[in-house]
Amino acid sequence: MELNLSVSLVPTVDSVAIDNCTYTEAWEWLSSLQPKFMALISILGVVGNGLVLCVFCLQQKPCTVADIYLGNLAFADLVMVLCLPFWAVTIAQDYQWTFGQLLCKLVNTAISMNYFCSVLFLVLVSLDRYLALARPMNPSRLRRAAWAKRICLGIWLLGFLLSIPAFLFRTVSYIPDLDVHACILEFPHPRWRIQRNLTNNILGFVIPLPIIAFCTHHMVKALKDGSAGAHPSVRTERRATHLVLTVLAIFLFCWTPFQVVRVLDTLDYFQLMPGCLFSHILDISIQLSTYLAYANSSINPFLYVVVGKHFRRRAKGVFMKLLSPVTTLRRSIHVETV
Repeated sequence: MELNLSVSLVPTVDSVAIDNCTYTEAWEWLSSLQPKFMALISILGVVGNGLVLCVFCLQQKPCTVADIYLGNLAFADLVMVLCLPFWAVTIAQDYQWTFGQLLCKLVNTAISMNYFCSVLFLVLVSLDRYLALARPMNPSRLRRAAWAKRICLGIWLLGFLLSIPAFLFRTVSYIPDLDVHACILEFPHPRWRIQRNLTNNILGFVIPLPIIAFCTHHMVKALKDGSAGAHPSVRTERRATHLVLTVLAIFLFCWTPFQVVRVLDTLDYFQLMPGCLFSHILDISIQLSTYLAYANSSINPFLYVVVGKHFRRRAKGVFMKLLSPVTTLRRSIHVETV
C-alpha cells in the first residue's frame, strides 16, 4: 500500500523511519509549510485563472484557436487550484481525511486529469503557433475554431481515461501508524507504481517534449526571419507567440524536476539506488517537485498579464464594458439627485 496525494502528483505520507534512520525534523518542517503554500497558490490560481476565463468568455471578438487552447488550459489550472484546499486542510489535520469517500476519489481524479490535459493543451498551442508562423500560407483544419473545440473535448476525455486508476484505487482507510483515516492510493499490486511512473514520463514528457521542441525551434526561427515578419498574418501572430513561448518555458521549469524524480522513483522501486538516506532524499524531492509543479497552475495567468500586451488590451476592454453599466447608473442617480 502506498499513500499518495494523487496518481500523477505523488507527495507521500509514508513513515519517516526506514532501517532505523529517521529524518523527522525535515518532514515536520515540510509538513508545516505545505498547507500555507497550497493555500497561497489556490488563492492566486482561482483569482488569476478566473480573470483569464472571464476575458476569453466576455470579449467581443470571437476566440481564436490559440484563445480556445489557452482558455482550456486556464480551466484545467482552475480545477487544479480548487482541489488543493482539500489537501491543505487534510495535511494541517495530520492527513485526517474528513471529506468522505466520493470526494477522495473525485478530487484526486481531477488533480490527475489536470496534468495530462495541461501538457496536451500546451502541445496543441505549440502546433497552432507553428502553423501560424512557419506555415502561414498553408491553411489547416487544426487552425479552425470548430475543430479546436472538438479536439479540446477529446483531450478532456483522454485525460479522464488516463486518470481512471486514481478514481478506482483511491479510498479512505484507517492507517494505524498515523492513527488517521487517510485518503490513500491503494494499488492492487506494487507494480502499478511503475505503470503510473511510466505513464507520467512517456505521455506527459517523452512524447510531448520533442513536439514542443520542434514547434518552438520553428517559432523562434520564424520570429527572427525578417522576410517572414513582413507578412501581415505573421505580424498578427507574433504577439500571441511571445506569450506562448513564455508559458512553455515556465511549464518546463516547473515540471521537469517532477519528471526527473519520477524516473528516480522507478529506479528506487527496483532497488537500484542504495541506502536509507537516498530514500528520504527521494521522498522529500517528490514533495518539493510536486509543489513546484502545482505552482505552475497559479503562475500562468500572471504570464498573460506580464507578457501578453494583446491580452492586457482585451482585458481592459472587457472590464471597461463590465464597469460601464455601473458608471451609467451612478450618473443617472447623480442627475436625479440634482
